[in-house]
Amino acid sequence: MTITQATDSGVAESTPAGIVYRLQDVTRTYAQKGRVVRALTGVDLEVAAGEFVTIQGPTGGGKSTLLQLLGALDRPSSGSLLLGDVELATASGAELNRLRSEEIGFVFQGFNLIPTLTASENVDMALEMTGLHRDERRRRVAEALEHVGLADRGDHRPGELSGGQQQRVAIARAIVKRPKVLLADEPTGNLDESMRDEILAVLERLCAEGLTLVVVTHDSAVARRASRRLRLAKGVVTDITV
Repeated sequence: MTITQATDSGVAESTPAGIVYRLQDVTRTYAQKGRVVRALTGVDLEVAAGEFVTIQGPTGGGKSTLLQLLGALDRPSSGSLLLGDVELATASGAELNRLRSEEIGFVFQGFNLIPTLTASENVDMALEMTGLHRDERRRRVAEALEHVGLADRGDHRPGELSGGQQQRVAIARAIVKRPKVLLADEPTGNLDESMRDEILAVLERLCAEGLTLVVVTHDSAVARRASRRLRLAKGVVTDITV
């Protein structure tokens, strides 16, 4: 099975089944103080289902820009960016909202948990707009917390959890929607080595179960655990997997 897309020339191109992202000649430019800043330049990239991909590179090299494009938070200035069979460059705002709410999970360096809510309540927030029945939401929240090893911490507030446990709650919040892909921006940046390894173990288990991971990181120890390593510098992506 393949996914086809009509190009400007009228010739259909195929995206093989099993490819989550397909980027072709993606460029992102910004106007800044009267000049054009080129954040991404002609990026060609495919990410397969179930891959664990890390992106490294210098500050200002385009990593955050690329993650925003993959997360349907921004659009390319030119080129094609497919998530499955949806062209993110031209999709409607409603379709992009649907993708963010159903198919893409986000994890950030800051845990972004609400301190007055319990772990279960923080995770449940991701389901508020889904229309799911309360009992189904409760079941999914419990399942997500169990998935990250926090089945017995659902009634704890963030202040009662370690940094690693808080990040696991954040991961549970991201996966409770059952997304196709999880995008993470420095998910271990605020953690010590032990807690970093704790989070990596969770991410690796999720990947082994079929979730696609794209992780921006400065930590080479994290990058070495990935199945594929990319470097992004001056807007250009290079595959450095060894």
